[in-house]
Amino acid sequence: MDESELEAEFRKFGIDVHDVEAVDPVSLSYVTAYPGEEVNHMEMGQMLNGLLDLARDDRWEPTRVEATVLRFEDEVMNRWYVETEWFEDLLQYRISETEFSTNVLETLDEDIQ
Repeated sequence: MDESELEAEFRKFGIDVHDVEAVDPVSLSYVTAYPGEEVNHMEMGQMLNGLLDLARDDRWEPTRVEATVLRFEDEVMNRWYVETEWFEDLLQYRISETEFSTNVLETLDEDIQ
């Protein structure tokens, strides 16, 4: 899946893509629809569920995803990532959705100001 296809898929998930590179790792920056103090976990979940659906449909090969959440186009709000293994483990029922979510949420960079 190339950048334009991946960007189109993210937009279908309701994500306002600022920039995306569909290499390994997938590098994504997006402008949040919820520019509060903390990253909106539901917005993260929408994106991750979309990627998992694409993987289940054999339309996307799981790889590491590195996301930068922008409060505005020029203001970084936070960063998070997902390891390839976490996608694979969830898809193979080796970890639960709760474990997957916990792993991802623990990657939020608390030092971003």
